[in-house]
Amino acid sequence: MRPYDAFLLISFGGPEKTDDVIPFLENVTRGRGIPRERLAEVGEHYFLFGGVSPINQQCRDLIDAIRADFDAAGVDLPIYWGNRNWDPYLTETVAQMAKDGVRRVVALATSAYSNYSSHRQYLEDIDRAREAVGPDAPQIDLIRPYFDHPGFIDSFVDHTRAALDRLPADLRGEARLLYSAHSIPIAMAQASGDPRREHGPEGAYVDQLAEVARLITERVGGEHAYDLVYQSRSGPPSQPWLEPDINDRMEELAAEGVKAVVVVPYGFVSDHMEVKYDLDVEAVATAERLGLRMERALSPGTHPAFVAMVRDLVEERAEGREPAGLSRLTRECHDCPPDCCKLR
Repeated sequence: MRPYDAFLLISFGGPEKTDDVIPFLENVTRGRGIPRERLAEVGEHYFLFGGVSPINQQCRDLIDAIRADFDAAGVDLPIYWGNRNWDPYLTETVAQMAKDGVRRVVALATSAYSNYSSHRQYLEDIDRAREAVGPDAPQIDLIRPYFDHPGFIDSFVDHTRAALDRLPADLRGEARLLYSAHSIPIAMAQASGDPRREHGPEGAYVDQLAEVARLITERVGGEHAYDLVYQSRSGPPSQPWLEPDINDRMEELAAEGVKAVVVVPYGFVSDHMEVKYDLDVEAVATAERLGLRMERALSPGTHPAFVAMVRDLVEERAEGREPAGLSRLTRECHDCPPDCCKLR
């Protein structure tokens, strides 16, 4: 794995007890002027689950799976973990790596796509952490967006098939697939991607989502119709965000006579709070009210194909191989230009 001497998992972070919830949300929204009452409202999503976000434990589980995979393949890299918004904070992890004598790190973010919050912001987080640690901070190379890597796609194919199989046989063949991703402001979507390359009118993020939905659907088999939908909008009503919202689309589908849907959270790598609440609580309630039969596919989590993908991406970066993927959108290089996914 030369030239690397450590692997770093970077994630969003989440509260792990009730007292953590509001401080965590203050970290997430710092500088945005969001009133405390709104934070308390969002906090209710976490309190419904005992104040614990699943994301940190999911990161621990993924690290355990990666470590086992590394060991089996003879990959001798210590594994570190740092979060953007909660303990273990990225800056503290970078400081520990410096103390341990780590000099060059290959890092993976728990986000597969290209946009400001899912890729560019992680690059900024790395720069801030290294600056805070000082001249002894290791160099950190962030692995490229991996939305069309076979390991990412194959894990969703398996989980989507399993969700379809949970439907009654008479509904399975006509079930609509709803591919759900995190909505973002349209302006952020349009700024996503490499400005040197041509993207669709809504930017690289939407292009990538559309391509991944196509790839999964083709591999699932059958003639399933599908829609791209969005969830987890958090901006003011005056600001345009990507649509349609999943709940609005289910309203339309029910009116059209659709009887069953399979929701695929393909914008996420694990079943964290935005999946557990926005889909398993809110979307389920919408489906029940409409009389729609709904099943949800799991996200990759620790699926063996996803875990093996991590090692492949590390090897790809260490060996300088050309980025590989299943779509025409695969990146041509490992490192983004300075203005990639940058907010205008």
